[in-house]
Amino acid sequence: MTKTIGLTGGIGSGKTTIANYFRSKGVPVYIADDEARKIMQSEVIIDAIRSSFGESIFENGVLVRQRLAEIVFNDANQLARLNAIIHPAVKKHFKEWLAQKKKHPFIIYEAAVLFENGSYEDFDKIITVTAPLESRIQRVINRDATTEEQVLKRMAAQWTDEQRISKSDFVIENSDLEETKIKIDEILKILKIKQKDS
Repeated sequence: MTKTIGLTGGIGSGKTTIANYFRSKGVPVYIADDEARKIMQSEVIIDAIRSSFGESIFENGVLVRQRLAEIVFNDANQLARLNAIIHPAVKKHFKEWLAQKKKHPFIIYEAAVLFENGSYEDFDKIITVTAPLESRIQRVINRDATTEEQVLKRMAAQWTDEQRISKSDFVIENSDLEETKIKIDEILKILKIKQKDS
């Protein structure tokens, strides 16, 4: 049976870079945020978001993601409301995707909030990605054209590295790309051995 490996880490830790390296090694990778973005464009989800958050986050009938982000990252209750709409749809989509990967010994599921939403318990193993705080802040500012204040707010809504590490099977310190690749190769070896033994 295909094993599911959760890959997580705080915002800006470089999860996607690591997910892409796993993918380059032939491991199927499911990027939950990318899929959630696609799902958020479906009519059913848009209607649910509209009825939950109102018209002010729409412009000419199109969802303005930045306005929605400002609401949910400033209020834990609002974030929980959004997650209650998105997460069940992503979970259903992932189940369908996983059913098509049966010939693979394991897959990677990359998501920022595996611990926060409790879904980490659904996975066979968990990998947490860490990186120095300054690097993380800078990565997100560059990527999202946002401010340090906004990044820190988003970080505050997530678990700390210490919390994640305490519940993880593997930790990747992502500050030097070459060292990171070596660590991933080690994890791949361990996962392949464990799969043979199981």
